[in-house]
Amino acid sequence: MKKALVLLLLVGLAFGLFGCGTKTPGDSEGVDFKIGIVTGTVSQGEEEFRAAQELVKKYGSDMIVHITYPDKFMDEQETTIANIVGLAADPKIKAIIINQGVPGSAAAIKQIKETRDDILFIVGVPHEDPAMIAAEADICINTDDLKRGETIVALAEQLGAKTFIHYSFPRHMAMELLAQRRDIFREECEKRGIQFVEVEAPDPTGDAGVTGAQQFILEDVPRQIEKYGKDTNFFSTNCAMQEPLIKSALEGGAIFAEQCCPSPYHAYPGALGIEIPEEKAGDVDYILEQITAKIVEKGGAGRFATWKVPANMAMIYGSAEYAILYAKGEVGKQDFNKFQELMGVAAKGDVILSPLEGSPNFLMFVGESIIFGAE
Repeated sequence: MKKALVLLLLVGLAFGLFGCGTKTPGDSEGVDFKIGIVTGTVSQGEEEFRAAQELVKKYGSDMIVHITYPDKFMDEQETTIANIVGLAADPKIKAIIINQGVPGSAAAIKQIKETRDDILFIVGVPHEDPAMIAAEADICINTDDLKRGETIVALAEQLGAKTFIHYSFPRHMAMELLAQRRDIFREECEKRGIQFVEVEAPDPTGDAGVTGAQQFILEDVPRQIEKYGKDTNFFSTNCAMQEPLIKSALEGGAIFAEQCCPSPYHAYPGALGIEIPEEKAGDVDYILEQITAKIVEKGGAGRFATWKVPANMAMIYGSAEYAILYAKGEVGKQDFNKFQELMGVAAKGDVILSPLEGSPNFLMFVGESIIFGAE
């Protein structure tokens, strides 16, 4: 009786969410399947949200069903689970993409699989234990931060770096992944004859706050350029430091190969004073053009870079195209070669996909970079 009541509630939720949806100009006539996409809101995950909305525009709301998890997802896991499970109440849903894979994702997938084993599950940027989420999802995808320890130094060398400055603080260096990547940075620099310099910056969560940490970067970058010269690449492990880092490096004629989170949207617009109109919010080509123009104007051509497509956007686009092929019966749940091909298209270049040790369906990826103003 209890299970029947739960099922009725889920069916009601599904009709409330999807049953009365209006068609958009991009709707596909005659589509007999749907793809569910779960993202954060604009305030919690703008890149994923915009990517999902672009897919709704491209394929129509008859095919793409986009819902969001709560902003306070750590405190509202039951709501997250209910929202994801609610998608599966619609029999036309053939795949569910969750990005970011916030806590509750694994539980939701496990619950759905008790009654629906036909649904493909792809989870991007998992927050939960890798082994736990990989046991439930068919494909997991995340950026390969350890591999980036190699690729960022290689790119910095390509941009002309002779010195590599690494800004961080004890709290971040206590995180195993960030500490391992720091060590890889150092090793790669030694291999390439680049001087590696560690600089401790204030923790934005400390007494000085974000403002104090940003002010430190604005004051310290010119000192480092004066000491080591303009052929110095700057990197920080903290998101709040990216904007002052880009601004100071550009003003000082230095090098900036990549942010902590590689994306044209991350810090570049703020550092360069770029306003993004609402109608261009999800237009990656537009923002790349704007950044290039500003970098060239300020004399930084060939010295600044990032990924061609935001990592989380590429995950959404690549996963959605794979899910559509799955719904059409053209691929199975784990055709990793096809998935890599589609991720390359989504990322607008070659991607490196590497399985996480012990979890062959947990894929780590590195995207291709764009060097602004390079000939």
